Amino acid sequence: MAAHAQYVPANLVPAYATAPQQRQAAVPDPVAPEPMAYSFERKPVAKRGRASDLDSASADSMDVCGRDEEQQQCVFYRKSMAFGMAVRMADDNPNREDEPLLADKERQAVNILVDLFERRAPVSFYEGEPLKALATLAYSDINHLQLSAATAFSEISEMDARPVSREALEPILYLLQSPDIKVQHSASAALGNLAVNVENKLLIVRMGGLEPLIRQMLSPNVDAQINSVGCITNLATADENKMRIAKSGALLPLTRLARSREIRVQRNAAGALLNMTHSIEHRQQLIAAGAVPVLVELLTSDDPELQYYVTTALSNIAVDEGSRQLLRDTQPTLVDALIHFVQTSTIKVQCQAILTLRNLASDEEYQLQIIKAGGLDSLLPQLQSAYDPLVVSASACLRNLSIHPDNEEPILNSGVLPLLVNLITQSGNDEVQCHVISALRNLVANNDADKTPFAEAGLFEHMKLVLSDQRSSEVVVGEMAAALSVFVLDDSLWPYILSGGFLELLVPLTRSHIVELQYNACATISSLAGKASESSEACSRLAQVWDKPDGGMQSYLAAFLAVDEGMDPLLRSVAIWTVMMLLESESPDLVQLVLAHPSIIKNIDKIAQMGSLSEADARLSAYTSDGGLRNSRAFDGDGYNPEDGDLGDENEDDDDIYQRLESMAQDVVALVQNLDR
Repeated sequence: MAAHAQYVPANLVPAYATAPQQRQAAVPDPVAPEPMAYSFERKPVAKRGRASDLDSASADSMDVCGRDEEQQQCVFYRKSMAFGMAVRMADDNPNREDEPLLADKERQAVNILVDLFERRAPVSFYEGEPLKALATLAYSDINHLQLSAATAFSEISEMDARPVSREALEPILYLLQSPDIKVQHSASAALGNLAVNVENKLLIVRMGGLEPLIRQMLSPNVDAQINSVGCITNLATADENKMRIAKSGALLPLTRLARSREIRVQRNAAGALLNMTHSIEHRQQLIAAGAVPVLVELLTSDDPELQYYVTTALSNIAVDEGSRQLLRDTQPTLVDALIHFVQTSTIKVQCQAILTLRNLASDEEYQLQIIKAGGLDSLLPQLQSAYDPLVVSASACLRNLSIHPDNEEPILNSGVLPLLVNLITQSGNDEVQCHVISALRNLVANNDADKTPFAEAGLFEHMKLVLSDQRSSEVVVGEMAAALSVFVLDDSLWPYILSGGFLELLVPLTRSHIVELQYNACATISSLAGKASESSEACSRLAQVWDKPDGGMQSYLAAFLAVDEGMDPLLRSVAIWTVMMLLESESPDLVQLVLAHPSIIKNIDKIAQMGSLSEADARLSAYTSDGGLRNSRAFDGDGYNPEDGDLGDENEDDDDIYQRLESMAQDVVALVQNLDR
């Protein structure tokens, strides 16, 4: 069995979507959830830009040093006054011969700034007289004035990272090009702090800030590398900047710096590479720059932050089929390293490592490799975690692993079945519920072995609780209905569905505004109708739901068979097939209910005589107006003859669909005529 996953573009935040499904001979093929991507943003650079540690991509606070705002302001003003006094004393020092004395405008600028600092009055240094004074120092030919300006910008931006104007950025960008490494260092720290703001990110790049930052990345000075790479990390969180960064030549030095011996440089470089993994184009550019082997190499690091950035980047790269093949062909240690993280690292890294395994497990080869490498033993404890994101990640990964039929035996032998069944009701998380029920669905669909252990584990009791709960989301109910449409095809499971009271829950779902949910509910009822000829209980229970709840079976059958309304032909086909099963049941009660209905047989007779549905009806059909239905595994079957696996051709055109409807309708008419004789 080939498992093909269909993907939507990688999202910046985790998001669940009902996964497309692929047709299989008798039952829907297993499901693969969509891959995910994360965004990373660096916190403001610490004091004077010296230590730009990347604490967390999901940090809740932007407070670098852990001080409250008032304490930070006191420290800021104290430092700023010291800067100004140092400039004054340096200028008044008669022994200083290396630089000229201050010009009048420079001395005036120093006095203005020191006065502002001493007054400690609220003031914006990004406009007006304060900005003009700082710019005077920045454009000075005297090195220590430039350093004072750069340091002041660094300190100010640490406290105040508001959106700024071009006039405020121009002196900082000018200082960034200074030959003095200390000036460069403080200027890049200021840019990094300001680049936390979205407007500033865009303006810095538009004003040409990338080129001097790249030059600073190439510096042998570690502090310069830390701040310049950290600034690019922040700039790369803006979508508009990503292409410019990729075209600027920054990816090669970023990849090289990810191998730095300085952990702060490694973190910043890995963060920047991560932020370039949110589109397929940029991921391909990273691969071309040689980032993949470097990222895999960094998995050997003991630093949890670096582990997180690297695993997240690899998870995003693994979204693309071609990239997964590249990883398979060139990185034989990847799976073992990720499994090691699942067993030993922090919760945050564990979660991301599992998501990386999940995306890799979109491919058959990785589905087998992860199980053989011991991935299952690592995942099972995470399913019992009290941390919801970890349970979501683990259940999603298991969902993909369950796609491969060769994995069914080791998964079930691991003892995970009771745990999965309990999670249906115990998790309280929609994503977990969807992943778990889909994994169970895959395990049932993968072979013909006795599935009684699923029922004995309480599968249907838990499913019924969810379907009966009005608070259950439509997404979860949709997954439940899709799973039931598979479970009902198994000879050992359908009796549990019949006796479990699911008919009363499925009938209202046939009126859902979600066509896929409608179809799966109808298909399950149709399959149970096919058992009426061999089960008196099936006859009795089907008769009980003929006109209730919500109008019962007769209501949706009549609606789907009405020829004067636009109706999805798949829903119409399952309705015709259901009627045929009821008539063939030889149950007097069921036959009488169908024949006595005022429109069901009459409309089937009309369909049989039409040759094809009307052109207007075809245009209104959800099938012809949305080809996406044909791409969903839930719509792969025609809804009739599920036992024989008589599924429609994926490439079947509309005329073929209507011809098959006509043929089925004619069979029903002939059956009615035989019953009348």
